[in-house]
Amino acid sequence: MTASAWQPHLETSTELLDPAPVAALAALLDDGLPTPRPGDPLPPLWHWVALPRWAASGVLGVDGHPRRGSFLPPVDLPRRMFAGGEIRFHAPLLVGSTVRREAEVISVSEKKGRSGALVVVDVQIRLFDDTGELAVEETQNLIYREAAPALERPAALPENTVPGPPMHRTADNAWELRTDPSLLARFSAATANTHRIHYDWPYATGVEGYPGLVVHGPLQAIALAEVHRLMGGSPARELRHRGRAPLFCGQPARLLATEVPDGVALELFGPGGESAGPNATVDLTTD
Repeated sequence: MTASAWQPHLETSTELLDPAPVAALAALLDDGLPTPRPGDPLPPLWHWVALPRWAASGVLGVDGHPRRGSFLPPVDLPRRMFAGGEIRFHAPLLVGSTVRREAEVISVSEKKGRSGALVVVDVQIRLFDDTGELAVEETQNLIYREAAPALERPAALPENTVPGPPMHRTADNAWELRTDPSLLARFSAATANTHRIHYDWPYATGVEGYPGLVVHGPLQAIALAEVHRLMGGSPARELRHRGRAPLFCGQPARLLATEVPDGVALELFGPGGESAGPNATVDLTTD
């Protein structure tokens, strides 16, 4: 991390839980569940979509994210990953209501990983409903890493990238997740995410060294949480999500739900299958 006088600070804003991106996410998932309407409770994790935060074009860096050194620390490592987080749901948020959002960086730590230097940044976010009651308390874990060498010959886009409903039930407790470039572009737009690894193939492969477009960590977490809704699960009280390995556009992915005491364990397995371990997990505690 570069030397700087940067200090963490609290950002506070009043925002609308916008019905338009909520409807956009429902259309994107296209899983047969009713679209949440104004006045309906917001499903778990959908606040990532309902509260889009578009940065001004003039503050964006080369990767598409806002340049660091303002809210986030001035980390000089190029790769940014949304690695996971924990959420407590204290009260429902209603679509179309106004909320107060508070956000601050609570931890910055430099570490050494198998792939080199990395920096872990923890961000705490609190959402208060229109009565002033704390509704959602969230900690997000961001990881910054060194870039991999640019690929001389990036992998070809897999053949199974025809647009269509992304989630397909294959068993009582299992779904298939299909991703394609249009799905990633729509999710980027719905969440105001301008990170180029999700839609810019030359940048993702030639600059950051990925073999293809990267499937958003939040998209994987929302798909897993949606499985719980599709199974008619009880309202969530706490949720922990982790990204363990990247998933790339068009790669086969399987979503598996397993009931556990007090909730459900949800796992996403990529092309390596269950023997390779999950690419992403969501542990959900219910009422």
